[in-house]
Formats: sequence, C-alpha cells, structure tokens
Amino acid sequence: MQLTKARLSALVVVTTAVGFIMASAGSIDWLRLLWTVLGTTLAAGGASAFNQLAEVRRDGLMSRTCNRPLPSGAMSLTHSFVFAMLLAFGGIAGLMVMVNLAAAGLALLTLLIYLFAYTPLKTRTSLNTLVGAICGAIPPMIGWVAATGRLDYGAWILALLLFVWQIPHFLALAWLYRKDYERGGFVMLPVIDPSGRLTGRVVVLMTLVLLPLGVAAALSGLAGWLYTFGSVALGLWMLRLGLRLNAQRSDSNARRVFVASLVYLPALLCLMVIDRGPAATGDDVPHLGVLAAVTSDLDDIAGQ
Repeated sequence: MQLTKARLSALVVVTTAVGFIMASAGSIDWLRLLWTVLGTTLAAGGASAFNQLAEVRRDGLMSRTCNRPLPSGAMSLTHSFVFAMLLAFGGIAGLMVMVNLAAAGLALLTLLIYLFAYTPLKTRTSLNTLVGAICGAIPPMIGWVAATGRLDYGAWILALLLFVWQIPHFLALAWLYRKDYERGGFVMLPVIDPSGRLTGRVVVLMTLVLLPLGVAAALSGLAGWLYTFGSVALGLWMLRLGLRLNAQRSDSNARRVFVASLVYLPALLCLMVIDRGPAATGDDVPHLGVLAAVTSDLDDIAGQ
C-alpha cells in the first residue's frame, strides 16, 4: 500500500471514474467502469512504485519519506521492481483488452511522462510541478475515452480543472516541507523562493483560474445550476485562502490552502456527478449547452 502511494492512487481512480460517468450520456456501463477503474488503479500503483525506486536515495534524506518501504529496508529493490512491473503491465494490458486501446494508450502516456519527464525534472527545475500536473490531468481523460472512445470538449474541461487544481495543492504542500525537499535535492518553487513571494502569487493566480474553469463545465452543458453555484462558492473559498497565504506566507496559511484543496476537489466532483447536465445525461441540447443557447439568443437579437 505504501509503495503504491494508495491515497494518491485513490484520487487518480476517483477522477477517472468521474470522467467515465460524465462521458456516459444516459445509462452508465458499470462493468466497463469497473474494468476502467481497476486498470487505472494498477497502472497508477505501478507508476508510484517505479517513482519510489528512482528516488530511493533522496527519499532516505527526507524525514517525510525516510520510512517508506525502500529507504527503510522493508522491501528489496528487486521485489519492488517486479511488483511495479506487474502492476503497470497488468493495468495497461487490462485497459487494452477489457476497455479500449485509447484508454490504455493514455495510461501508458501518463506512466511515461511521470517516470521519464516529471521524476528527473524534480531535481532540475521548479517547472516540474507543471509536468507533474499533466500526469494528474490525464486520468479523467482516460475515464472519458473509456466510455466514448473519443476525447470530447468535456474531457478537456475536466483535465484543465485537474491541471490547475494541482498547482496550489502541491505548492502549499511544498511550502510546508520546503526544508525537507531541499535536503532531498528537489528543486521545488518554495525551495528556490525562500521569501515565498512568487509561490504566493502563483497560488493566487491558479486559484483565480479555478473560478472560470469551474463554471465552464456548466456553460458546456456538463453540469447544472446547483453545481455552478457550488463551484463558485468553492472557488471563492480557495481564492480567499490563497490571498491570505500571499499576504502572510506562513505554514499555518499554507496548511489551510492544502486542506482546502483536499476538500475542494472531491466536493466539486461530487456536485458535478450529482447535478449532471444535459450534455452528460444524453438529453437534446445545443453542442455547447448554456453557452450555445446564449449565443443563439444574441444572434436572434442581432437579426431583429
């Protein structure tokens, strides 16, 4: 469980399931969803295990990670490598056989970016956070393409939401453990920005971007008005905490942002699933939902 970073993998699985559900216009193919979730779980666990293999020495230098299975000696490198290979291969092969090739391809792409781009960049540039956010943005797309066989605009909205959400989430965590990351040799933004000025500004910017992205799901017809009001309220809450962190860059404020981010995403996704819009339920709507309807009304007014 520790080698697969079970809590992080659980988040990946949840976003994949939401992508599948939101893409399933009308009835949901529960068996296909089960295979999608299972395959994604295995692939995510394999990626995390490979990541710990690559970072075993650095993990041993940090108090937050020194008790993980590899640096603590609880598992051997050989055992961990075989375990990681079985999980990754089983997940991707399962998606390919039981779901579709597109879902398997996206899972493989995520694994490759995570291991061969994000992991090595963590010791070279603070931009690694953006690359890591790409990995976290792909799972809902896996769910979407598993349900439909294609990537519609809804998949990209979900991916953008996940991408942007991860940045304040991770920067708040990196601020709390900046000394630890520095000991491990990881080049995180809070490590090279000791005053926290740039870190605070980036957190504010990203929480600000969450507001229109949250509403975009309703404008596209994916979700309804209950979700819209909820996303605005959650977004304003995140922005308020981000502004507080930017004004006073303390561990307590960073912890508030981090905890709020853990509440924000599940709450937003729950609202989205509960209040699925016409584009997600299969009802007849214009291609871009509310946005298209408003545009149509403006065209009528212009014509008159």
